[in-house]
Amino acid sequence: MKEGETDIAVTIHPTAVVEKGAELADGVSVGPLCVIGPHVRVGEGTRLINSVTLMGRTTIGRDNLIYPYGVLGAPPQDLKYKGGDTLLEIGDANTIREHVTMNVGTEDGGGRTRIGSNNLLMCACHVAHDCNVADKCIIANNVLLAGHVHVGDSVVLSGSVGVHHFVTIGEYAFVGGLSRIVRDVPPFLMTEGSPAAARALNLVGLRRNGFSREAVAALEAAFKAIFRSGEPMASVLDEIEAADPSKEVSRLAVFLRTRTNGKHGRAMQP
Repeated sequence: MKEGETDIAVTIHPTAVVEKGAELADGVSVGPLCVIGPHVRVGEGTRLINSVTLMGRTTIGRDNLIYPYGVLGAPPQDLKYKGGDTLLEIGDANTIREHVTMNVGTEDGGGRTRIGSNNLLMCACHVAHDCNVADKCIIANNVLLAGHVHVGDSVVLSGSVGVHHFVTIGEYAFVGGLSRIVRDVPPFLMTEGSPAAARALNLVGLRRNGFSREAVAALEAAFKAIFRSGEPMASVLDEIEAADPSKEVSRLAVFLRTRTNGKHGRAMQP
């Protein structure tokens, strides 16, 4: 605390259970019927509305808003998990709606599940063990992320999307509702279907995130060449990379090459 600042009290409803060892920073609000385990740390200004359960070695940043019946930090639903000292880490300013579940990591999967900052996770999402969700994502109702899924910045996953384990979803991607995602989703594109396929450039998302007209035009041309020309993808990528592409087009090309070289279209992240 800086000189001249005053304490902002932690408020805990009488019906809440906060176990010995839990750490609650200034301004944390714990509503009725919440349960907080002994290895949980909650950052400044985070609010648990009611009936929230925080378990395991879970660290939550500042100014998060967590709605009723969320269960964060439960053990992985993985038969290989042996009770290791693994983690769930959640950043700042996330909104986590009703019935969201997140599991800690596994011993063999890096030991950590991570949620970044400024994300919106809507009702009944599940984030499994060893997932990594970046920043400014929107994950809609009933989305299911299996273990080891990586989600890049500013991704939108529409309602009831199911994501296979070890899938990477590239930054600024949009995935349509009810899609079945079994291999890596390229950045900057709209992907949809069961199984899913790239359909178009994510124009709305790119414009909302401040991409220049030149960047959007270059990505549009690259998308058409890669997915609509009928030419083999490898040869199109060779041509694109030889033409001194923009950084966005280069990123798309590298992602697609990496996906091709992965197992079943999934390039495992470190």
